[in-house]
Amino acid sequence: MTQSQVLILQHVPWEKPGRIATALDEIGLNYQILNIADKKKPDLPAFDEVAGVVIMGGPMGATDYDKYPGLKAEAKLARAAIAVNKPVLGVCLGHQIIATALGAKLHKGEAPEIGFAPIKRVDKHDYFSMWDKQINVLHWHNDVVGLPEGAQLLARTTNTKVQAFRAGSALGLQFHLEVSSALLEEWLEESSMVKDLKAAGGSKSQLREDFAQYNPLLHPLADQVFTGFAARCNSYARALARRDEENRPKDPVIC
Repeated sequence: MTQSQVLILQHVPWEKPGRIATALDEIGLNYQILNIADKKKPDLPAFDEVAGVVIMGGPMGATDYDKYPGLKAEAKLARAAIAVNKPVLGVCLGHQIIATALGAKLHKGEAPEIGFAPIKRVDKHDYFSMWDKQINVLHWHNDVVGLPEGAQLLARTTNTKVQAFRAGSALGLQFHLEVSSALLEEWLEESSMVKDLKAAGGSKSQLREDFAQYNPLLHPLADQVFTGFAARCNSYARALARRDEENRPKDPVIC
């Protein structure tokens, strides 16, 4: 019997799962990280062996299928997972991939949102039970999406109406809770990220100062969100294991 695992879809080397992977590690749940963005026919693990799906961020557009054909496979996977109540988590680009896969529209925002700025919590969910009405989080995006039909809006900003949403078994986050201090330093070593930061009027030193200020509150909230997701994946993995055990051929009875 093949052990189930969480599938993490990463699009560029520096947009790592960070605290998401930490939460999976802490409960001993296996995961596989793949980059399929440029593959027309990606080699994915068997769907029945996947206990959860994580779709990370990246600089491409969520529907840029001509240049990145693998994004279409990611959207299809997200829809299939949600249809069977398999846990799905999307961050930034991943948030947009899930939303557009469910029928929401993608478009350019009024202006890039890069750096720390407040979001307003609109509604509560198990993932967001500790959240105050307003909190400063790390933003890094240009595109924005609408709310998928039937989805629950969780957070917004003035320029980005959908900062977080829940749709069935999926959670989309436009902002970056996954970033630890170590991962932030990797971002600040990546020239394309620094270029975006400077174009938005930010600086490395200011971003480091803001991270030091806001991280003490964000870290426990990130832990709550990602440990909640990991627990859901673990429950799904246990359900898969029970199903496999029930379907396993029984040894013959010898009289």
